[in-house]
Amino acid sequence: MLVIVVGGGKTGSHLANLLLADGHEVRVIDDRPGLLEKLSSELPKDCVIIGDGSSPTILEQAGIKNAQVVAAVTGSDETNLVVTSLARFEFNVPRIIGRVNNPKNAWLFTSEMGVDVSLNQSDILAHLVAEEMSLGDMMTLLKLKRGEFSLVEEKVHPKASNLGKTLTEITLPPESIIVAVIRDHRLIVPNGQTVINAHDELLMLSRTTNLQSLSDLFENPEED
Repeated sequence: MLVIVVGGGKTGSHLANLLLADGHEVRVIDDRPGLLEKLSSELPKDCVIIGDGSSPTILEQAGIKNAQVVAAVTGSDETNLVVTSLARFEFNVPRIIGRVNNPKNAWLFTSEMGVDVSLNQSDILAHLVAEEMSLGDMMTLLKLKRGEFSLVEEKVHPKASNLGKTLTEITLPPESIIVAVIRDHRLIVPNGQTVINAHDELLMLSRTTNLQSLSDLFENPEED
């Protein structure tokens, strides 16, 4: 899959390296001399395109007509919106991602501006902090399907109500599953007869709206 990343700063270069590691074809567009030197030292030579990513000519040079994804991740919301609009309405790219730098501009990053997914870093961080505060000892590791599902980790409290029970004896919230148990530095793939012990670290996948109910099963009931 060909992915074009407009913006070669920390976000863009890190994204490019992740995509390359996964076997994707990547082009990173930037025109800042200081960053270009850094990009050239980190990425394969043919990955770096020198120029203004909001220019249709430069986008064509990067191969946008064959791209499956365009990610506009510069530090300028105005530039990112120009790139997303061109990618969608001029070049018909199937999937377009736009970075939001100023939360006040988030309302502009819509399908009407060519954006399929907007990444508002400030908003994401704020929500994660608020979520971590509300979920006690449960830690969110990964968000899936635009935040609909979460992969979380929680350590079983010694006074948890479900301590000593097998998984078949525990009623989990809907659309929730325990995918792994870490015990004494060992990874256990659980089954119905797996017994929950104190201090087990549980890796669980759940619909985000059910996380509080899931957390209640393994925390200290005296702290409710």
